[in-house]
Amino acid sequence: MKKAAMTIALLIAVVATAGIVTGGFSYDPAAAQAAARIKVYSAEMRNYFMSDEIVKSKEEWRKILTQEQYHVLREKGTERAFTGKYATTHDHGIYRCAGCGLDLFRSEDKFESGTGWPSFTQPIAKENVKTEVDRSFFST
Repeated sequence: MKKAAMTIALLIAVVATAGIVTGGFSYDPAAAQAAARIKVYSAEMRNYFMSDEIVKSKEEWRKILTQEQYHVLREKGTERAFTGKYATTHDHGIYRCAGCGLDLFRSEDKFESGTGWPSFTQPIAKENVKTEVDRSFFST
């Protein structure tokens, strides 16, 4: 009985803390609208600009992307090493997102890493690329 009471008290504390950390449970349309605007860089304009974040349903994304693009862009998948059309491409230009067209990398920043995927020394702008640690391989 004591263990159940402690568990309930802990659960209430966690829920209450989550409400405080997130600023409560109220919805602020102005804050949501502000979060939907993102700062990105355009190589063509050679400047930053504010853009609306693109929000689409799974079905909408599936209509505009190939099956492989959908897997890589929306499901955190990857193409097999040394098989993608850009692995050995050395054409001059800008690499863009297949989903939204955002400028990602310059061909001048591409190098041969030996991994089988295109590798770049830097993005066109840090705001244009999201990075995150992937610990999914061999995870339990």
